[in-house]
Amino acid sequence: MVVANSSPLLLGHRGFRPLPRAGVRWRRPGTPAENTLAAFDYAMANGCDGFEFDVRYTHDRRSVLCHDPKLRRKEVAATAYAGLERRRGYNLPCLEDVLARFAATAWLDIELKATGNEEAIVAALRAHPPQRGYVVSSFLPDLLLRLHELDRSLPLGYVCKHPQDAPLWTELPITCFIPHHTLVARRLVDEVHSRGLRLLTWTVNAERDLRRLAGWGVDGLISDDPRLLAETFPAEMAASAP
Repeated sequence: MVVANSSPLLLGHRGFRPLPRAGVRWRRPGTPAENTLAAFDYAMANGCDGFEFDVRYTHDRRSVLCHDPKLRRKEVAATAYAGLERRRGYNLPCLEDVLARFAATAWLDIELKATGNEEAIVAALRAHPPQRGYVVSSFLPDLLLRLHELDRSLPLGYVCKHPQDAPLWTELPITCFIPHHTLVARRLVDEVHSRGLRLLTWTVNAERDLRRLAGWGVDGLISDDPRLLAETFPAEMAASAP
């Protein structure tokens, strides 16, 4: 049985994600774009334990950081890495870049968005295992099963947003269940812990929700805004500071 930590892991969603304002995503001047090394630096500088980020693979099997299946109207899976510029002269970072920079300092939620490159993911993690802890997560049950076949020691997490998908968490070889925060209830937290698993939840952007979920004993809170986490849990941030 897992005993819930009094201080949940505090994780930046895609490192830092611009918050919605007037129907659009709005980014404060001087803050970084999501799913970039700069966004992860921002999360860590604001006291987070780590961050969540998205991984897809290119036509030449590079594990790149990208949420959507298309980038600048190009299908990521059908395009070679060299052809995927996020902006002129700036290529997408890869999983290996994240591991080289943060494996010793950050807790990582590595969300895989597509099947087909599982061997490369396992190889990268074996080469640079994160020292502060990590989970390889996905919405895709078949992907998680394939990873488990390749390496039974991998900590895996099942992500879900819709109630009809939630029951699958009891059938998968996972160490973390990662439901959307609207699916979380105290009894679910207790059930997850009774099965020896952790519960992380996303994307929590209101102080009242952060405090309520922490009170229920969730093991990790994923928020778009690292500053909100810092302001809501100042003691936890101070404890995690170097």
